Amino acid sequence: MSASPYYRMQFLLCAGTSCIASGSLEVKDALQKELLKRNLHDDVQIVMTGCNGFCARGPLVVVYPDGVFYNQVKPEHAPLIVEEHVLKGRVVQDLLFKEPAAKDRVPLINDIDFFGRQRLIALRNRGLIDAESIDDYIARDGYAALAKALESMTPEEVIEEVKKSGLRGRGGGGFPTGLKWEECRKYDNFPKYTVCNGDEGDPGAFMDRSVMEGDPHSVLEGMAVSGYAIGANKGYIYVRAEYPLAIQRLQKAIDDAREYGLLGPNVFNSGFDFDIEIYPGAGAFVCGESTALMYSIEGKRGMPRIKPPRSAEAGLWNQPTNLNNVETFANVNPIILNGGDWFASIGTEGSKGTKVFALTGAINNVGLVEVPMGTTLKTLIFDIGGGIPKKRKFKAAQIGGPSGGCIPNGLEDVQIDYESLTDVGAMMGSGGVVVMDDMTCMVDTARFFTHFSVEESCGKCVPCREGLKVMHEKLTDIVEGRGQAGDIEFLQELGKHIGSTSHCGLGKAASNPVLSTIRYFKDEYEAHIFDKSCPALVCVDLIKFEVIEEKCTKCGMCFRGCPTGAVIWEKKQVARIDLSKCTKCRTCITNCKFGSIR
Repeated sequence: MSASPYYRMQFLLCAGTSCIASGSLEVKDALQKELLKRNLHDDVQIVMTGCNGFCARGPLVVVYPDGVFYNQVKPEHAPLIVEEHVLKGRVVQDLLFKEPAAKDRVPLINDIDFFGRQRLIALRNRGLIDAESIDDYIARDGYAALAKALESMTPEEVIEEVKKSGLRGRGGGGFPTGLKWEECRKYDNFPKYTVCNGDEGDPGAFMDRSVMEGDPHSVLEGMAVSGYAIGANKGYIYVRAEYPLAIQRLQKAIDDAREYGLLGPNVFNSGFDFDIEIYPGAGAFVCGESTALMYSIEGKRGMPRIKPPRSAEAGLWNQPTNLNNVETFANVNPIILNGGDWFASIGTEGSKGTKVFALTGAINNVGLVEVPMGTTLKTLIFDIGGGIPKKRKFKAAQIGGPSGGCIPNGLEDVQIDYESLTDVGAMMGSGGVVVMDDMTCMVDTARFFTHFSVEESCGKCVPCREGLKVMHEKLTDIVEGRGQAGDIEFLQELGKHIGSTSHCGLGKAASNPVLSTIRYFKDEYEAHIFDKSCPALVCVDLIKFEVIEEKCTKCGMCFRGCPTGAVIWEKKQVARIDLSKCTKCRTCITNCKFGSIR
């Protein structure tokens, strides 16, 4: 982003949900106060951007045009930043980021592996523009794609360009976007609708939320292009009510776009009318399924319906409807501006372009990343993600949300694309990646995701409603020491049955966490069932909690962390555990770095 001609410097301050929760608004107030105090408010501009992506390190400040990246900034740092950087031109070393495996701090944002190894298309404006400024969006080619489509392309040409790009739905299904638009256009039943699925319900996922908060106009423009292509004059954005900041910024973007004549009647004097309305969802996970989402907009209970007919023929209010998710729409505008061939040149043969991922769990660099399709899981976790904290070992990564699969250590060289992930028992999903270290129990992990699916099942079909409950009960028996011979085979058979007979895609994939963990971690299931032990020391009903004398280094770390006084220790003495006081909280296991407790 070019610095304003009226300012010699800008502070790009992250104002996504994560950084706001960490105190970025207080940092803004402190910086403003300091600039006013030193009469520098006409020289330095503070820009509140959307999510910068590096969520674990917030609040974040990028000084432009220098490109200097400050992390974990606090209000008390404001005088230091203004004094040193603005007045004296010196970088504040203590606020720079240090790579997990490096000794030196890195001053420039593009030299940090987390940022430097990414390629941004959907997130092209990330951390660069005022999230609530339509002028900032327009300055970075905003609404140029819509203008090009309306002024120099027919709807058929727009669809052909999207087909040529190879863009596939980023919400989980991976259906070719251009084909979906083409199918919807061929029906002459009006009115038609274009719908944006912003109902992001996967645990640990925040991709769509960040785009809606940080670059809302990219979603609106993509929807408008879609509306023109399929012949729709009305759009709906379905956003879960738990995203108040996203709703607020989307509504302001809609209001500003209407004021500028970019939404509403006769857009760009082309004769094309198109407007957008926000529909807040109540937070039901099943409403991420397209037909359930449309029922919810209609005021009905959110439950998937039988297909055919598909939504392209009879969707919202039984009218032809195109539905894509937030990230898919955010990719449309660069495709129209740069051409489908440009987008298709990125990625793999069957998976074009880039994909946005939310990195969470046992990983140093928690945050939001965008990488070309075909990037390996190893690159994502160790190069961009910075590896596993506390020198723990990588054990597995859950990809694809609660319906995804676990990819184990040893397969981290797998390419991240639709086909490769399916081959190893996982799925792309919407882009959530939960990283697990060697202190994770895979049986308990499968139980966690199955419990989530049980709670979120709409209850319409028996395999999902009842089958998942039975699966969860069996997993609970195993982690609590009641497992029996034949349980593994029972879970496999039940999982296949649920997958083949459930009504909608959510039910069909709900048993994936169980099937994939059995596939790669069958030995852990066997240890729970036959040895009545949890190798990861997680399942408290199977842990005996005793100190192994020959391994104990007498350091006392287990004693210092115990919240109940169950660990008995004196200096230079081997620790022991009073089981009558032990609550099995696992704090001693976590604190002990020598594996002295079993």
